[in-house]
Amino acid sequence: MSFVPHTDAEQQEMLRLIGVSDIEELLSTIPESVRLRKPLHLPQALSEFEVLRELEALSAQNASVDQVISFQGAGAYDHFIPSAISSIISRSEFTTAYTPYQPEVSQGTLQSMYEYQSMICELTGMDVANASMYDCGSALAEACLMAAGDTGRDEILIAGKVHPLYLEIVRTYTHGQGIQMRVIQHRDGASSIADVDSALSENTAAVIIQQPNFFGIIEDAEQIVKRAHDAGALAIMVIDPISLGIMKSPGEQGADVVVGEGQGLGIPLSMGGPYLGIFAVREALIRKMPGRMAGMTVDVEGNRGFVMALQTREQHIRREKATSNICTNEGLMMLAATVYLSLIGPEGLKEVATLSLQKSHYLADRITTIRGFQLKYQEPFFKEFLVDTPLPATEIIYRLSQKGVLPGIDISSLDPEETGLLIAVTEKRTRAELDRFVELLRAL
Repeated sequence: MSFVPHTDAEQQEMLRLIGVSDIEELLSTIPESVRLRKPLHLPQALSEFEVLRELEALSAQNASVDQVISFQGAGAYDHFIPSAISSIISRSEFTTAYTPYQPEVSQGTLQSMYEYQSMICELTGMDVANASMYDCGSALAEACLMAAGDTGRDEILIAGKVHPLYLEIVRTYTHGQGIQMRVIQHRDGASSIADVDSALSENTAAVIIQQPNFFGIIEDAEQIVKRAHDAGALAIMVIDPISLGIMKSPGEQGADVVVGEGQGLGIPLSMGGPYLGIFAVREALIRKMPGRMAGMTVDVEGNRGFVMALQTREQHIRREKATSNICTNEGLMMLAATVYLSLIGPEGLKEVATLSLQKSHYLADRITTIRGFQLKYQEPFFKEFLVDTPLPATEIIYRLSQKGVLPGIDISSLDPEETGLLIAVTEKRTRAELDRFVELLRAL
């Protein structure tokens, strides 16, 4: 460890003070299964010029959604982003702002948090929202930990088809916490109420339902929420915020906790991030909610001001009272979503959702006229649907990508138990683009 500036004598003194004989003993808590027992092979160092050339060559292999027609989805969608968003959030007051440990100094930052929270509450029909999480996966994982802590129970039920990558994050968070995850398999693409009933028990802390689900199918969420409540469990709903332009809000459907991916609200795809985790709860859970929450008040002179109302991080309050160790929020992405919702308004969001719905159904109807292509599930869907194909999905993706069309996602790459092409359609797709996609599939 030549880059460590401590002498051998200093290292030995530190080891002696903590009661450890050597560095190997210090590292003994790291599981053997993840330790590298051979030298790490690193290539020869490059000069600055060589590094720049290497990065430029790698960057040239990428294609933006401005260069191709994208039908990819599975949590990250090619929605239109008003140009005003980047102009506003690029202002130095926003891009360089940091909420200090005396947060009331940053009134502008706190106001943007408060306005975002207000919009999310209006959108979801919930009582309280935090100032965002990292992404939907981390928000869902935090929701599961919160549910277990609130109910004192140790089992989480996953109803129907929830995004597999979100569940991987949940498993990582709950590993070692004594929380068990139990997946209730879908029937024909959607949850079975009878299966949920039979799976619920006195150990169930929460039931997770994704609406629309991973296949894009609209679930009977209200019935699942009711069953969860009857068993004394919380109902966690995973949402696509765009869908709330035309669908009943989670609050109207009885959800206790709402999480979602906010990428569709004016945030670029950006090869997978940074994104935005939406998190909202009913008022009874406000002190169990992770992350930060800004509030509005008045000072001694009656002037309006914004404050950091809750910070349930263990560094800010007594450890035994803390609910999470999440340290921050996606502030700039939160601001982008706030600007997006402000720009398009309720009617604009309704139009985005309606166009996505109509265009996806138009495309599905056209695709199913092609020999060998059919919808895998016949349930109602929002803007995404799964198609059985006569050729492997990977081959279709490769061949159409050569023609400037990203036809969707090979669902087996995310869920090995499923096969088919998962296709998403947003308001951006024109009829000409939809028809071209159909003709390319027909020509395979």
